[in-house]
Amino acid sequence: MDERESKTELFWKIGDVMLADPAVSRGTMMRFPCLRFQGRFFASVERLTDNLIVKLPAKRVVELVNQGRGELFIPNGRVFREWIALPDSDEDQWA
Repeated sequence: MDERESKTELFWKIGDVMLADPAVSRGTMMRFPCLRFQGRFFASVERLTDNLIVKLPAKRVVELVNQGRGELFIPNGRVFREWIALPDSDEDQWA
C-alpha cells in the first residue's frame, strides 16, 4: 500500500465513525470524496498533496498553524481562512 492509499484509508477509517451520526454523509467536493455535515462539506483529502483538509473556525486555523500542527489551505494561490491542511497522517490529530 502506498502513502496515498494509506492516507485515504485513514480518512475513511475516521470518517466511518463520523458516519454513525445521521447528519454526516459521504459526498463529493470538486469531484473528490469528502464528508458532509448537514449537506455542507467539512473534510476531505486534498488531491494534490494528500493532506487532510478540514473546515474549522478561522481563529482555530490560526492557532493550529502557529503551533506548527497544520498549514494554511491555499489552493490556486487563494487562502481559505476557515480551512486547514494537516500534512501528517496522525490518526489522533486527524480524528
